[in-house]
Amino acid sequence: MTVGQVSNGSSAHLGAAVTPDGVNFCVYSKFATRVELLLFDRENDAVPGLVVALDPVGQRTYHYWHCHITGLGPGQIYGYRVHGPWQPERGLRFDGNNLLLDPYGLAVVTPPGYRRHAGRSGAGDLATAMKSVVADPSLYDWGDDQPLRRPRRETVLYELHVRGFTRHPSSGVAPERAGTYAGLIEKIPYLHDLGITAVELLPVFQFDPLDAPPGRTNYWGYSPISLFAPHPGYSSRSDPLGPLDEFRDLVKALHRAGIEVILDVVFNHTAEGDHRGPSFCFRGLANEAYYLLEADRSRYANFSGTGNTLNANHPIVRRLIRHSLRYWVKHMHVDGFRFDLASVLARDEDGRPTPLPPVLWDIETDPRLAGTKLIAEAWDAAGLYQVGSFIGDSWQEWNGRFRDDIRRFLRGDPGQVPMAALRMLGSPDIYGHEEREAEQSVNFITCHDGFTLADLVAYNTKRNDANGEENRDGADDNASWNCGEEGPSSDPRVLALRQKQIRNFFTLLILAIGTPMLTMGDEVGRSQQGNNNPYGQDNEISWFDWSLTARHASLHRFVKELIAHRMRRDIVIGQRQLSLNDLLLKSHIDWHGVALHEPDWGESSRSFAVRITSYDNRFRLHCIANAFWEGLEFQLPPADGGGIPWRLWIDTALPSPLDISDWGSAPAVTASHYRVEARSVVVLFVLLSGDGADSGPPIARS
Repeated sequence: MTVGQVSNGSSAHLGAAVTPDGVNFCVYSKFATRVELLLFDRENDAVPGLVVALDPVGQRTYHYWHCHITGLGPGQIYGYRVHGPWQPERGLRFDGNNLLLDPYGLAVVTPPGYRRHAGRSGAGDLATAMKSVVADPSLYDWGDDQPLRRPRRETVLYELHVRGFTRHPSSGVAPERAGTYAGLIEKIPYLHDLGITAVELLPVFQFDPLDAPPGRTNYWGYSPISLFAPHPGYSSRSDPLGPLDEFRDLVKALHRAGIEVILDVVFNHTAEGDHRGPSFCFRGLANEAYYLLEADRSRYANFSGTGNTLNANHPIVRRLIRHSLRYWVKHMHVDGFRFDLASVLARDEDGRPTPLPPVLWDIETDPRLAGTKLIAEAWDAAGLYQVGSFIGDSWQEWNGRFRDDIRRFLRGDPGQVPMAALRMLGSPDIYGHEEREAEQSVNFITCHDGFTLADLVAYNTKRNDANGEENRDGADDNASWNCGEEGPSSDPRVLALRQKQIRNFFTLLILAIGTPMLTMGDEVGRSQQGNNNPYGQDNEISWFDWSLTARHASLHRFVKELIAHRMRRDIVIGQRQLSLNDLLLKSHIDWHGVALHEPDWGESSRSFAVRITSYDNRFRLHCIANAFWEGLEFQLPPADGGGIPWRLWIDTALPSPLDISDWGSAPAVTASHYRVEARSVVVLFVLLSGDGADSGPPIARS
């Protein structure tokens, strides 16, 4: 390294800010007595090239320690050693042996042989400790790229894992790019062809892959180390700044395909764990500020279920979270965020839920984030459940009620017809009081956490033995049904029923009012062998097997056609945003049962029929869902007063390709009744105005 003059620098910018002649370093630590900045030539250096002891008089302003060094620039590797009292009973955990990351570091290097507790035993262990890297985010050439700001009404989410999407040998991606941002770029045509408009990426912030039981790895990534640095394990490049450019290449390529990028972000805890965990960043700088502590301040509050909880409404942490979000929007061009266990952010410094959580209102009202998609997982691991009551006007919510009620309805549980009907209408019982857009509810059947859709119809009980926890981990109640045989089957009847149930789930998901979210591989029958908690399974249990696209081509086609025709719905076609209540009021919804105008909401009912006329009178749908174990004859209402017949769009009981028809060639249904077979869904349509079957607009793509 070439180091010039070391001067006092400034506290104006946290992190490592590149200046015309060097780098300004600044870090927050209120109770530190001494701070050292360590500079390294290489990521695996055991001895720093330079140690700068910051002057507590000239290089400390209030609680901010800072300096400026000329001659440095992007790519410089660094870290901190912070000295102060070791007084856990006061919430202070300073240890001058630890090498600490910069909370505002824009890049991180993980040396070969990284150990989770590296840095604890002094300089001899520095070679295996993670280190921060100076970066200048303005150097990347974005061209004319910007976040897409696609309307929510045309959003189809696809939750995927960056590594798992292309890591399988069948992906066709070259080994050096498999499981990376670059590998995902190669698969964008697949997502575009399927009709996806937004990918929701499991965590891509730098995380600790060793935050897992011995012998396993943290695959999902819900173990954050940095809130700014993209995870280098997903990069095909070996240079310290390579992950930044490769991630931005991915965002730019997705945008060119008209696909937005939503990041699954974890602001509720860090990878430092409980009081027994390592200290590699926040704990060693300002433990008392960054974390919620128990009355016994040597212990951590655990509302996240991971050992610690970030003190999100502390001013220092509030600013960190807001700056992180602004950085990913401004410099990384992402389009939105899904907040893991977002209800944790609604807790005050005593852990109590507060009706006006400052950090959430910071996010809600930040002008830089205006127009950015915000999605809340509106619950936490300690029982706070805020689906339908999460604060603010701009947040969408993962609707766990949709998942549970539709699963139970299609399983054939009693008393589920009223619940299923509400979920199909956008959950007005949950969201109707807010007068919000119809897409406030993010509807899903599966996600990364739990059974895949193929396993949902193949297993009554979880099969988590591979996780090494004697099958104790993971949810016990999955509202699943194995269709008559547990696990893999060779029985044609069982296999046919499972495929039909999968189509039923997809049909209700895509047709329901709200924003649909698919999970990686469900569209081709991906299985996790019954494992509903594979967070530590970085192997074929979790990876996308691309051979399934040929083996289950008919299912893939079915899902693709569903997504394409979803764009005919008013909430997509309309040029103005409708609230859920306005949409329901203007859409002319008529409920029926096996007989017209006689819906059966009783405990023993397992079916419903609904005729929906679009609010602008362009088309009409008649949807019949029969979760009963016998076929039923349903009387059909008139399709149109002028005698135009219904046309059959979907019948999940029919073999492919008859299970779903193109609207331009859909067969007419002229009879007064239609037999809906056991455990199947039928959808009829009629076009009331326009230029015919192709009058609806195509999916908006650039």
